[in-house]
Amino acid sequence: MAGKLRARLTRSEALTDQPDFALVGVLRIPQLQTSPARAIYKRVLIALGALGAAVLIVYIDRAGYRDAQDNELSLLDCIYYATVSLSTTGYGDITPFTPSARLVNVLLITPLRIFFLIVLVGTTLSALTESSRQAFKIQRWRQHVRNHTVVVGYGTKGRTAIEAMLGDGVPASEIVVVDTDQTVLDSAASKGLVTVFGSATKSDVLRLAGAQNASSIIVATNRDDTAVLVTLTAREIAPKAKIAAAIREADNAHLLRQSGADSVVVSSETAGRLLGIATTTPTVVEMIEDLLTPEAGFAIAERAVERDEVGGSPRHLSDIVLGVVRDGRLVRVGSPEVDAVEANDRLLYIRRVTN
Repeated sequence: MAGKLRARLTRSEALTDQPDFALVGVLRIPQLQTSPARAIYKRVLIALGALGAAVLIVYIDRAGYRDAQDNELSLLDCIYYATVSLSTTGYGDITPFTPSARLVNVLLITPLRIFFLIVLVGTTLSALTESSRQAFKIQRWRQHVRNHTVVVGYGTKGRTAIEAMLGDGVPASEIVVVDTDQTVLDSAASKGLVTVFGSATKSDVLRLAGAQNASSIIVATNRDDTAVLVTLTAREIAPKAKIAAAIREADNAHLLRQSGADSVVVSSETAGRLLGIATTTPTVVEMIEDLLTPEAGFAIAERAVERDEVGGSPRHLSDIVLGVVRDGRLVRVGSPEVDAVEANDRLLYIRRVTN
């Protein structure tokens, strides 16, 4: 078993070795949506700008042009010539006859003509421009992504975890979703999340998601064996990241911890306990749901110790303190070890949330 897992970890980094343009469709960076009317309006303004530049160039060099009657060009003539030239109509009734005017036509008017046509057929070329834009955004994102959260699996558990993070104020751009279902990735992308298509059991997929630079990794897969393999892979490439994993069966919890998970949540047992409590004290379940919902009511939060609180008892603070995190270890209130809080402690307390 261990040999197979390590063999999976040492496979070639196929995705991370690919150029950025080859990752379009695999790694998707969210972008602001623009209405069709706004897009058309923007293109019309660009086309008018190109036309105005062509009119100005022709008007400045109007002495080098002549019409069919050998008359000097007026401003209206320059507008007319620029319009028929950029639209490639070219009636031939106005032509450049001096070498300088022809040179200006070659160097300036012709590029403007090409640019004008590209703007007009921009809808046809939108797929190409989108791919180029995505390739540039992927390159920039991979260079700067740091201290983000990677969520493996966008099922019920993954979506709920992300909603909780968003409710706590985590920006959507700092969350990366990894999944093998393109449909759920499309749903995640519509919410402004960065998405990666692929199996997180492969180290190159996690590296593409920036797991090596992530501050935390959430494993929310549908199968316990997959969760174990993903956790092992993630811990291999991100030794300092906090890894939280969800499993169905409590018997597999020790496998997750041995694989490197810092926190293990047993979804079936947690749900079972709540169901059992609901039969006798349903209001307790209601309060627990309130604590787990970040939008309103109460929530469990963590904060640093304030200067005037150092040396005091956590039971006598203005906030309701549930525990003290000291040296990375949680000590519950009531233990003699935390009768007095220290400057480097962190407090787990109940915070009131307003809409």
